[in-house]
Amino acid sequence: MGLSRSGVRQEDLIVQPTKELADELFREEVLRARAMRPEDKLLAGARLFDLACRVTKDGIRHAYPDADEVRVREILQQRLALARRLEETS
Repeated sequence: MGLSRSGVRQEDLIVQPTKELADELFREEVLRARAMRPEDKLLAGARLFDLACRVTKDGIRHAYPDADEVRVREILQQRLALARRLEETS
Protein backbone atom coordinates (compact mmCIF):
# COMPACT_ATOMS: atom_id res chain seq x y z
CA MET A 1 0.00 0.00 0.00
CA GLY A 2 1.12 3.54 -0.65
CA LEU A 3 0.71 6.94 0.90
CA SER A 4 -2.52 8.92 0.79
CA ARG A 5 -2.50 12.54 -0.36
CA SER A 6 -2.02 13.65 3.24
CA GLY A 7 1.15 11.57 3.52
CA VAL A 8 -0.44 8.99 5.85
CA ARG A 9 0.12 5.35 5.00
CA GLN A 10 -3.13 3.76 3.78
CA GLU A 11 -2.67 0.71 6.00
CA ASP A 12 -2.64 3.02 9.04
CA LEU A 13 -6.13 4.23 8.07
CA ILE A 14 -7.65 0.73 8.16
CA VAL A 15 -9.37 -0.04 11.46
CA GLN A 16 -8.66 -3.55 12.61
CA PRO A 17 -11.57 -5.03 14.55
CA THR A 18 -10.77 -6.26 18.02
CA LYS A 19 -12.44 -9.11 19.84
CA GLU A 20 -13.93 -6.57 22.22
CA LEU A 21 -15.43 -4.56 19.35
CA ALA A 22 -16.83 -7.68 17.71
CA ASP A 23 -18.30 -8.84 21.02
CA GLU A 24 -19.89 -5.45 21.63
CA LEU A 25 -21.40 -5.31 18.14
CA PHE A 26 -22.80 -8.81 18.57
CA ARG A 27 -24.22 -7.90 22.00
CA GLU A 28 -25.96 -4.85 20.53
CA GLU A 29 -27.38 -6.95 17.71
CA VAL A 30 -28.75 -9.49 20.19
CA LEU A 31 -30.31 -6.74 22.31
CA ARG A 32 -31.99 -5.22 19.23
CA ALA A 33 -33.34 -8.62 18.25
CA ARG A 34 -34.68 -9.28 21.73
CA ALA A 35 -36.46 -5.92 21.70
CA MET A 36 -38.26 -6.69 18.43
CA ARG A 37 -41.93 -7.58 18.42
CA PRO A 38 -42.65 -11.14 17.23
CA GLU A 39 -44.31 -9.89 14.03
CA ASP A 40 -41.23 -7.77 13.26
CA LYS A 41 -39.01 -10.82 13.79
CA LEU A 42 -41.16 -12.78 11.35
CA LEU A 43 -40.84 -10.04 8.73
CA ALA A 44 -37.10 -9.77 9.32
CA GLY A 45 -36.75 -13.51 8.79
CA ALA A 46 -38.64 -13.32 5.50
CA ARG A 47 -36.52 -10.37 4.35
CA LEU A 48 -33.32 -12.19 5.29
CA PHE A 49 -34.42 -15.29 3.36
CA ASP A 50 -35.26 -13.12 0.33
CA LEU A 51 -31.85 -11.45 0.53
CA ALA A 52 -30.11 -14.83 0.82
CA CYS A 53 -31.97 -16.10 -2.26
CA ARG A 54 -31.04 -13.00 -4.28
CA VAL A 55 -27.37 -13.32 -3.31
CA THR A 56 -27.40 -17.04 -4.10
CA LYS A 57 -29.03 -16.39 -7.47
CA ASP A 58 -26.33 -13.82 -8.22
CA GLY A 59 -23.71 -16.46 -7.42
CA ILE A 60 -25.48 -18.97 -9.65
CA ARG A 61 -25.55 -16.44 -12.51
CA HIS A 62 -21.83 -15.87 -12.02
CA ALA A 63 -21.11 -19.61 -12.05
CA TYR A 64 -23.48 -20.29 -14.97
CA PRO A 65 -23.38 -17.16 -17.16
CA ASP A 66 -25.42 -18.82 -19.94
CA ALA A 67 -28.27 -19.86 -17.61
CA ASP A 68 -31.59 -18.12 -18.15
CA GLU A 69 -33.85 -17.11 -15.26
CA VAL A 70 -35.73 -20.42 -15.33
CA ARG A 71 -32.49 -22.38 -15.03
CA VAL A 72 -31.19 -20.08 -12.27
CA ARG A 73 -34.43 -20.66 -10.33
CA GLU A 74 -34.13 -24.44 -10.84
CA ILE A 75 -30.58 -24.46 -9.47
CA LEU A 76 -31.67 -22.33 -6.51
CA GLN A 77 -34.52 -24.76 -5.78
CA GLN A 78 -32.07 -27.68 -5.93
CA ARG A 79 -29.79 -25.95 -3.45
CA LEU A 80 -32.69 -25.16 -1.10
CA ALA A 81 -33.85 -28.79 -1.27
CA LEU A 82 -30.32 -29.95 -0.46
CA ALA A 83 -30.16 -27.56 2.50
CA ARG A 84 -33.48 -28.94 3.81
CA ARG A 85 -32.27 -32.53 3.50
CA LEU A 86 -29.03 -31.67 5.31
CA GLU A 87 -30.98 -29.97 8.12
CA GLU A 88 -33.28 -32.97 8.48
CA THR A 89 -30.37 -35.38 8.83
CA SER A 90 -28.39 -33.35 11.34
